[in-house]
Amino acid sequence: MDNTAAHPWTKNYQPGVPAEIELPTESLSEMFERSVAEAGEHPATEFFGRRTSYRDLGEAVERAAEGLRLLGVRAEDTVALILPNCPQHVIAFYAVLRLGAVVVEHNPLYTSKELRHQFEDHQARIVIAWDKVAGSVLGFPKDVQIDTVISVNLLEAFPTFKALALNLPVKKLRESKAALSAPAPGTMPWKQLLKADRLSTSHPRPKVNDLAVIQYTSGTTGLPKGAMLTHFNLYSNALQGEAWMAGAKEREEILYAILPMFHAFGMTLYLTFGVKKQGLLVLFPKFDPDLILDAMKKSPATVYCAVPPIYERTAMAAKEKGVSLRSAKYCISGAMNLPAHVVELWESVSGGLLVEGYGMTESSPVAMGNPFHPTRRTGTIGVPFPSTLMKVVDLDDPDTEVEQGEPGELLIKGPQVFAGYWNNPEETAKTLTADGWLHTGDVVRVDPDGFATIVDRAKELIITGGFNVAPTEVETALRAHPDVKDAAVFGRALERGGEMVVAAVELEPGVSLDESKLREHCRTQLAGYKIPKRIVAVDDLPRSMLGKILRKQVREQVNPGL
Repeated sequence: MDNTAAHPWTKNYQPGVPAEIELPTESLSEMFERSVAEAGEHPATEFFGRRTSYRDLGEAVERAAEGLRLLGVRAEDTVALILPNCPQHVIAFYAVLRLGAVVVEHNPLYTSKELRHQFEDHQARIVIAWDKVAGSVLGFPKDVQIDTVISVNLLEAFPTFKALALNLPVKKLRESKAALSAPAPGTMPWKQLLKADRLSTSHPRPKVNDLAVIQYTSGTTGLPKGAMLTHFNLYSNALQGEAWMAGAKEREEILYAILPMFHAFGMTLYLTFGVKKQGLLVLFPKFDPDLILDAMKKSPATVYCAVPPIYERTAMAAKEKGVSLRSAKYCISGAMNLPAHVVELWESVSGGLLVEGYGMTESSPVAMGNPFHPTRRTGTIGVPFPSTLMKVVDLDDPDTEVEQGEPGELLIKGPQVFAGYWNNPEETAKTLTADGWLHTGDVVRVDPDGFATIVDRAKELIITGGFNVAPTEVETALRAHPDVKDAAVFGRALERGGEMVVAAVELEPGVSLDESKLREHCRTQLAGYKIPKRIVAVDDLPRSMLGKILRKQVREQVNPGL
């Protein structure tokens, strides 16, 4: 089926959604400045009850940008962010971009070892980090050169901005486990950065095709790779999202920032689309149903995008406490399959349809979605976004498209498709064709109307809690334990959606399996969500003639016994 020649899916778009968007010609910095100028005193962020206006957010960005410039940050430099969702994250993101520098997002849950691999790759020397995790960077060996770590304490107010003088439920903030932190020695306090004057308006701005963000992803195999996303990529995806949510209005939408902004979905949804719509971003450093339902009473969400487990827990808590979710009109689920029972539950308490979207970090990230319209088809990943093409190719011959309805690998092409992997031309060539088609690694079937359904994954990533886990990384950690001879890691599908990380291990002779000991060992090397929930001992792991472990056979062998 040649989907590049005709677009059968556009007839199923929500009325008002165009087949093509007008592509951006300016940078995200210029988009941000326009939102600040137009929105003015309209609230931009809300964090534990405290609001910041767009005007004051813009001033903070200008001061932070000048502070970073004085620290030596120049155009094209990489600057690392290791932050949860908080106002400082928004400010840091746009301050770095304003200088023409490149944001490198990191998961604050990562261990020092995981972070070190990425820092060795991107070589950022300026870091803006949550003070609770700043030690992970300060503990790097001397061969990873860091000039300055700027430490962010979530309990601190911005000292100079009147809009932050609103009542803050400090007790609630202090009770939030995610906010508890101690001052990080050897760092520059965030508030010191904001003491700088405003950046000169004459300072050069980035161009639309400049690199904006390096977002690390496990890709299809192996260690995380840095996906290069340009201002054009990210701005395009924000415009595509704006087109998809055809009824959303400027300065009227309230977006609940539950998904982490260091994740591609959260970054685009809040930092680019949300700011483009001049909406209010209600920021949560972690998912907490009680905090969310409390916020709903003051600032009811109109845009509530999440992963299936969050939708389920929010809906159940709202029913139990009698809190209305009827304000939530735009609800997109991503990162894992969306079970029908979650759709039914959410739509019974909310004010709109819950639809599934699809994408990957390499597509900024959204490439496809179900329409906010009765034409949506639950159980599918939807149809291509505006200005996005797809084709389905033979798994053994990627130059040949399969017949309509036959399974094959999904390829995507559009303005949101990334520029390649940072310092990794070999992996870029495997993932991105010379004429711009992105290999997704997902096997799909496409119906005559253009709705795609994932039937398998050519790649072997495990998706748990909305995050990607590379089996190779977990296997390497397990093999480092003296009791483990070899290991194979795979995902086991869960009824509520997503997968559980499972490990099968071959143990050294005479050793008995101690799951808790192996998990504790993994905890020193891996983020918590990567640690296997189940570890099973096997006599022999199935291998190919070349000695490669056959994960599919391991899954078939072990799964029935779990």
